[in-house]
Amino acid sequence: MRSGKHVGMLLGLLAWSGIFLHGQDVWAQGFKPSGPIEVVVHSKAGGGSDLFARAIADMTREENIIPHRMQVTNKSGGSGAVAMTYLVGKKGDTHTIGFFTPVLIVTPLTLKEAQVTIQDLTPIARLALEPTVAVVKADAPYKTMRDFVEAAKKNPGKLKQPGGAISSLDNLFRMLIQKATGAQWAYINLESGGERVANLLGGHMDLMLDNPDKSHEYVRAGSMRVIAALTENRLSLYPDVPTIKEQGIDIPILTQSRGVMAPPGTSKEVVAYWEGVFERLNKTPRWKKYLADNLMEDGFLRSQELGKFWDTETRLLRDVLKEAGVKVVR
Repeated sequence: MRSGKHVGMLLGLLAWSGIFLHGQDVWAQGFKPSGPIEVVVHSKAGGGSDLFARAIADMTREENIIPHRMQVTNKSGGSGAVAMTYLVGKKGDTHTIGFFTPVLIVTPLTLKEAQVTIQDLTPIARLALEPTVAVVKADAPYKTMRDFVEAAKKNPGKLKQPGGAISSLDNLFRMLIQKATGAQWAYINLESGGERVANLLGGHMDLMLDNPDKSHEYVRAGSMRVIAALTENRLSLYPDVPTIKEQGIDIPILTQSRGVMAPPGTSKEVVAYWEGVFERLNKTPRWKKYLADNLMEDGFLRSQELGKFWDTETRLLRDVLKEAGVKVVR
């Protein structure tokens, strides 16, 4: 009996050990980075995507979410085409990720030379959504977007709007408003948000269409004024500011989305790892504070849902470009 009992205990121990070791083996097979992570952004240092990526790199380190540093690589140029081409060249690289905005969807639709589309890359997670507002200098004569439009009609091409890439949302909004109203004003490329703000405050530019985080501190200080919310509903931040549609300008409403992608050929194990990283980040108080401080909304989507979102956005933005009178090449 004693011998049988010992045999049973031994078999039980071996079975438990086998499960435990198998579990360890399965865990060991899961991807974990072995060194620094290269993070590719399509803006220059100080641009929106650059600041967003660096903030996330800091948060993931401070929250001990990943074991290695995230090093930002700036691949600006070609309205995002340079960054996408670079990422495609990193096919299968398990230690490279990139950050996207809608410009990476728009550019291949409008630039024939851009051979890479966002669908060639691997979706990881969507992280945040940003509304757009129309802002002028506080002493400007425009109290509403309708005022600005009427002034632009009287002085075609004279008024100026600073912005990033020609395929960015601020320029798409400009083209949509111009087509809807017949007004015309210039678009001046200033990729850095700081440059746009400085030029608006200096009186060198007349209107800025951008996310509230670029202008809110100046609005609160009384040096800028919001003249329209380019949103479906009024923003809780500016409840007294009418939407552009309330001002009689009926255009499609676009939203700036920010998130993470990886090179083509990224395995399911690597995708699952990064999904987990950003899902953990999404739940931290630090991330929630970052969204609030930067006037962003939680837009978290996992890989599969993000891939569907990319396809939907591609169709939407293709239609918007056509509506704005822009030639679409694919």
